[in-house]
Amino acid sequence: MRLLTTCIGSYPKPPYVPRLAWMHEDVETGEVEDEALSPEERQAAFDRATREVVAEQVAIGIDIPTDGEMRRGNYIHYHCSHLDGFEPDTLTECTMRGGAWTAEVPTFTGKAAAREPFLVRDWQIAQAATEKPVKITVPGPLTIADSTANVVDPDRRSWCAALADALNVEIRRLADAGCRHIQVDEPLFARLPDQALDFGIETLERCFHGVPSDVTRTMHMCCGYPDKLDETDYVKADPKVYRRLASALETSIVDAVSIEDAHRHNDLSLLDTFSRTTVILGVVEIASSRVETVDEIAARLRAALDRIDADRLVAAPDCGLIMLGSELARAKLARLVEAARAV
Repeated sequence: MRLLTTCIGSYPKPPYVPRLAWMHEDVETGEVEDEALSPEERQAAFDRATREVVAEQVAIGIDIPTDGEMRRGNYIHYHCSHLDGFEPDTLTECTMRGGAWTAEVPTFTGKAAAREPFLVRDWQIAQAATEKPVKITVPGPLTIADSTANVVDPDRRSWCAALADALNVEIRRLADAGCRHIQVDEPLFARLPDQALDFGIETLERCFHGVPSDVTRTMHMCCGYPDKLDETDYVKADPKVYRRLASALETSIVDAVSIEDAHRHNDLSLLDTFSRTTVILGVVEIASSRVETVDEIAARLRAALDRIDADRLVAAPDCGLIMLGSELARAKLARLVEAARAV
């Protein structure tokens, strides 16, 4: 057998899609002014972009592509904008990411609750572009809670539980529609490991409540990235957090855990903890313009295979690819696929 490959979430956006601000002010996506497009033209542009980036991932050789998050200015507020209680234009200054980031962020002024379906159509457009299974990503409760303000419920545990219930509605809709790879992104587990262990993994499981066993329930946690390519002066999460969280994730209902390893190598004895869980290992960097060689990627995968069975190891980038731009993203994925096939 050969190692499978996947992407994590975001993909560089084509220039013809509307300009959307990303998580950080210095990174913008798309070149068309949003006001220049009618709602129908806007949707058509995002549909076209989704089909194209899925087809591109497949052509490169990715086994489990994502929809590339073409419709998302950022992966957190896009989902929140489809929830009751969320006010995107009501901004509140908050310090987040364990003190690493202070910004004015959109605010929950009422209880979070799911509205009409929206990710099902996103997935259907993406899935129509390939016979390979397309993965859809959802921001996790703790990550939403540390990326927005809340003037309704000051208790983070109960707020995360309410968010999980709202997310679960859309996740179950995806599963019912036929999506078989659903990923909850919880990078804040790495920033806030005490909260992750106290109630975060419980609310992660709550997101997947009632999801059938033929759906691969994936969670992703990275340690943080800068707001521009090749920037090195930024604060990442403590690399020891993966080891702190591994045992609890191994005994959870999650089927696959996605972690970074390219930007900052782990002690691969970490993989010994996962006797049941699949590990999606990041083996190319997403905030560096250097394109890794096939040999170095393959060497890291071989080292991982000394610790985990091949049927439970998936090769991937560290995180989403949006910062790289199309040319770098294609080059890195091509090397990734070649290395996985060589191993």
